[in-house]
Amino acid sequence: MHYCLQNAYICRKFQNKRYSKVKKTVRFTKMHGAGNDYIYLNCMEQCPDNLSALAVAMSDRHKGVGSDGLVAIMPSSVADFRMRMFNADGSEGEMCGNASRCIGKYVYEKGLTKNRHITLETLAGIKTLSLSVTEDGIVESVTVDMGEPVLEPAKIPVSIDRDVIMLPVSTSMGVVEITAVSMGNPHGVVFVKQMTDVDVHAVGRELELNPLFPLKANIEFAQILKRDEIVMRVWERGSGETLACGTGACATLVAGVLTGCCDRKATIHLLGGDLLIEWKEQNGHVYMTGPAAMVFEGTYIFTELD
Repeated sequence: MHYCLQNAYICRKFQNKRYSKVKKTVRFTKMHGAGNDYIYLNCMEQCPDNLSALAVAMSDRHKGVGSDGLVAIMPSSVADFRMRMFNADGSEGEMCGNASRCIGKYVYEKGLTKNRHITLETLAGIKTLSLSVTEDGIVESVTVDMGEPVLEPAKIPVSIDRDVIMLPVSTSMGVVEITAVSMGNPHGVVFVKQMTDVDVHAVGRELELNPLFPLKANIEFAQILKRDEIVMRVWERGSGETLACGTGACATLVAGVLTGCCDRKATIHLLGGDLLIEWKEQNGHVYMTGPAAMVFEGTYIFTELD
C-alpha cells in the first residue's frame, strides 16, 4: 500500500511538472513588402528557442498575429546582419526578397545602423541592400542585389540532368510548360496567355509538390503584357498563395529572358504591388527594387512547457 501511494505521488509530481506551462512574451513588428507580410523579431541580443514552432503559431491568421511567416534579424560574423526566414508552416526558407527589403527598412529606422548600404547574410549567400531614404529619415524603397540566377539543374535543384526551359508537365488541368530557376530558392515559372486561364491554387499546389522539384518549389504564373511589363501571381512553398514574392519576381524575369518573352528590365505587377526587376548583362546579377512598410508592433504572449 505504501509502495502504491509513493509511486502515485511520484507520477502525479511528474505530470504536474510535465504539463505546467510557462507564459513567455516576445516583441514583434509586422511588416510587408508589396503585400508579402512577415512578422519580424529583433534577435540581435537574444532569440526565442523554437523559431519554427513560433512561426506556425504567430502566422495563424485567426489565432495568431497573421502573416506569411516569421523573420529573425540576427547578428552576423560575415555581414552587417543575418536573416533567418520561416514560412507559415514552420519550414525554413533560404531567401526572401521582400523580407530582405523590410529588414533594410527595419534596421535603419530602428537605429541599428546608419549605413544606407547594408550586407545581409542569408542561407542563399550574402545580399547587398541599397536604401533610398527621404530627408525625414524614412526608407521609401530598397534595391537588393540578388546575385546571379542559378540555372544548373543540380543546384536549383531539379530531378533531371538538363536545363528545364518550357518543360511540359502534366497537371490535373492539363499540360503546362515550366521553366526552373533558383534565386537562392527553387522556382518554377509558367507563362500563361491570360491569368484567368489557370487555377493558381490547384495547379500551384500540384507543381510545388511535383517530383521535378526534390525540395519542393515556389510556383509563379506570369502573363506578359509588354516586353517590359508582366503580371504575376505566386504559390509559395510552405505558405500557399501570397500577395508578392521578390525572389519569384526575379525568377520570372530571368525565365522571360531565357524564353525570349521579355527584356532584361521589367516591372512586375503582383497582387500586393509592383516590383522593378533588372537582370544586368555586365555582371549577370539580378536587381530588385521595391517598397517596404511597417504595419504595427506588439507583444505576443505564448506558453511553453517547462
